Amino acid sequence: MTDGIGWAEAAALDLATAPLPAYGSGSLADLLPTLVAGQGVPGFTAAIPELTPADRNCVFLVDGLGWEQIRAHPDEAPFLTSLLPTSLGGTGRPLTAGFPATTATSLASVGTGTVPGAHGLLGYTVRDPATGALMNQLRWKPWTDPYAWQPHPTVFQAAHAAGVHTAQVSSPAFESTPLTKVALSGGTFRGKLAGEERIDLAVEQLAAGDRSLVYTYYSEVDSNGHRFGVDSDAWRGQVGYVDQLARRLAESLPPRSALYVTADHGMIDIPFDEESRIDFDEDWALRAGVALLGGEGRARHVYAVPGAAADVLAVWRDVLGERFWVAGRDEAIAAGWFGPEGAVDERTYGRIGDVVAAACDDVVVTASEREPHESVMVGMHGSMTPVEQLVPLLEVRS
Repeated sequence: MTDGIGWAEAAALDLATAPLPAYGSGSLADLLPTLVAGQGVPGFTAAIPELTPADRNCVFLVDGLGWEQIRAHPDEAPFLTSLLPTSLGGTGRPLTAGFPATTATSLASVGTGTVPGAHGLLGYTVRDPATGALMNQLRWKPWTDPYAWQPHPTVFQAAHAAGVHTAQVSSPAFESTPLTKVALSGGTFRGKLAGEERIDLAVEQLAAGDRSLVYTYYSEVDSNGHRFGVDSDAWRGQVGYVDQLARRLAESLPPRSALYVTADHGMIDIPFDEESRIDFDEDWALRAGVALLGGEGRARHVYAVPGAAADVLAVWRDVLGERFWVAGRDEAIAAGWFGPEGAVDERTYGRIGDVVAAACDDVVVTASEREPHESVMVGMHGSMTPVEQLVPLLEVRS
């Protein structure tokens, strides 16, 4: 299922009911290749045929502001709401993030133009097959050679090499992070702390070339959603601020420009009760045979001790019932969760859990001892439900 139609029907353990991201035609991995193909950068094709080429392209990615969140908050986001009919080339449809619907995975998909199974940033935390340790791909701990972990060149690098003026405009804190290096590098990085200054600098960079590709990013919608929840006053305030930033950017576009406002994932609030928050660290059945617990609450990679993978899969399916899609590694790959057939190669295969569990209900598998900070978050994301998976592609042209 690749067009967002029928997502609400996916509510059973049958893996065939899991709504797949629109890899190859309408996912985050398809956005930059489509834009630079329209700018004449060799080696790329327009995977999203609904988009009209522009000489100057600006992508404004708002962390955590999914399609469903915009639709549910027209008062806080009147400008973005007014742009909903422009989404995905005027079709009024969303993009899909990719699986898991989490920041490290999505930013790598955006920047490299490749699906998760190819770039290999397959979740919040995954096992490093070389060391057997969990690797946090957002915070990059423990340290791992970034270019060995993710060797694909970025779309920004290809555009810059082809003579397109290319820039990333974000918080100065992100300039030298490993995630930026492997996912978003190429051209120039410009750092500004204040949102308005960041927007104005993005406009300046957009106008700096006859052909330009500019990426800018805002993170506080996501962080407030995690801490206080979607629809909290703090979260609503951030959405209103982003709405103002998007309007400021849209009203300042230089000639021959296209602005695309998108996100890396949506978010859902999870109640604080035992039915909604299943604690791995207190559930002996879920722990049995498990060597490492990776991923995050709504998209788990489960690594079994040698010889126990089949038993772990059976137990997780039994315990989680119809509230999660639970697949073995090869089942998840064959189902297309991480990309189309052939996307997962030997380099990334061992990073995927022996068991992969994706929530299809308002539920998470927490780990109160192993992940104390993450376990008390209000808003969460990662799975393939529409509230997490669907992201906007709102368009303004000058």
